[in-house]
Amino acid sequence: MMDVLVFVYENYGRGDACPELTQLGHKLTAVGFESEEIEQALDWLEDLQQTAAGMRAVSPRPGSSGTRPLNRPRAQAARQDSLRAYLPREVEHLGSEGLGFLLFLQAAKALPTELHEVVIDRATAAHDRPLTLEELKIIIRMVFWQFDHEPSALVLDELCHDRSEQTLH
Repeated sequence: MMDVLVFVYENYGRGDACPELTQLGHKLTAVGFESEEIEQALDWLEDLQQTAAGMRAVSPRPGSSGTRPLNRPRAQAARQDSLRAYLPREVEHLGSEGLGFLLFLQAAKALPTELHEVVIDRATAAHDRPLTLEELKIIIRMVFWQFDHEPSALVLDELCHDRSEQTLH
């Protein structure tokens, strides 16, 4: 599934440039991805799109009256001094390297709290096994892509390059 997500990310630079999921499925089949991989990736992407749409519906738009749809909970922004406690299954799924990377992004103010929660949700939905750091980076890029969040050049460099293959001088 991760190969499919990387392909989508690399070929559709922005979330709104991506075709409808049915059409995307046909394109992925034509490229040669396995049908099971495509189905998993499309389900994952659909859930990400629904999450994004739900968050946009709750958040007031600039210039709007600030009203929200009926029966929708009000999203509360996390306080600066708040602490996120991870569930045991999240810790197991993300691993110490993944959790460390998420903390790095938060400390660098590169991962807003709302997107942090989406990343954790999508990471735990990606596999039944623990993620590698590279897989987590793919998920973070996909969340940024879907929410049209533009990280700084340095953060993007961290997200796109495998540091384990570099030689330190």
